[in-house]
Amino acid sequence: MKPTLVILAAGMGSRYGGLKQLDEVGPNGEAIIDYSLFDAIRAGFGKVVFIVRESFADAFREKFGSKLDGKVEVEYVFQELDKLPEGFPLNPDREKPWGTGHAVLMAKDVVNEPFVVINADDFYGPGAFQEIAAFLKKSTEENEYAMVGYRLANTLSDFGSVSRGVCKADSDGNLKEVNERTKIQREDEGVFYYEDDQRFPLTGEESVSMNFWGVKPSIFKYLENGFHHFLQEGGNELKSEFFFPFLVDEKIQEGKVSCKVLRTNSPWFGVTYKEDRPFVQKKINELIADGIYPSSLW
Repeated sequence: MKPTLVILAAGMGSRYGGLKQLDEVGPNGEAIIDYSLFDAIRAGFGKVVFIVRESFADAFREKFGSKLDGKVEVEYVFQELDKLPEGFPLNPDREKPWGTGHAVLMAKDVVNEPFVVINADDFYGPGAFQEIAAFLKKSTEENEYAMVGYRLANTLSDFGSVSRGVCKADSDGNLKEVNERTKIQREDEGVFYYEDDQRFPLTGEESVSMNFWGVKPSIFKYLENGFHHFLQEGGNELKSEFFFPFLVDEKIQEGKVSCKVLRTNSPWFGVTYKEDRPFVQKKINELIADGIYPSSLW
């Protein structure tokens, strides 16, 4: 069974100043999503599910429809404010949906096979798609998941400190915990993170999570139950979010699922601000020059 790619693309890009998911960064107008789609198709994925807002679904269809026609099955699902379980009232002052866990839950009715969850505005590299596709094709346990662990040094920024989830795995390569480090940066003496005004060293070889997950349809029952509990506890708060990685971590700690850490040396980069765009364009041009991608993807 071919795995499915679920792309989280419902963000409104308020910090970016527009729909960064569709911003053109490749030499022929390609968006970052184009490179993820290209890598997924050549890694053997059979379907793509775009999780978007209904207000810009047509823009996505126009951007990607003809490119994907005949290459892979495509579905669109909508993450909206009113996508709530029956009986839960919507706070009228709420402006945004409930985060990545809520977004993935929207795909419940169109995904019945192992699938990968990625961010629309992050570049993950071909090696990552090949690694996780191979895992999903051979894994037979419904509660055995995986995540791609990126080499920390490959995810640092030249423009300041970054926040990363530093992963700890056991001797079998199963994820045990993710420690959020909110200020990591490269300095003359090496890589360090800061906490409570103290500096701590890192090697740069640590595996970090960049929200690249390989899961099974069993995740949907956990998401449904978790979202119900989340809404009961704090769903009326205006900016509360139901995060997908937190749900996976919770199920790991409860012993209900396992999660392999798949190590990759692929590059990672993303766009959060307009200022990131020239850097992303430069990195893509370098990958084209190295023969990793053709100059025109489609």
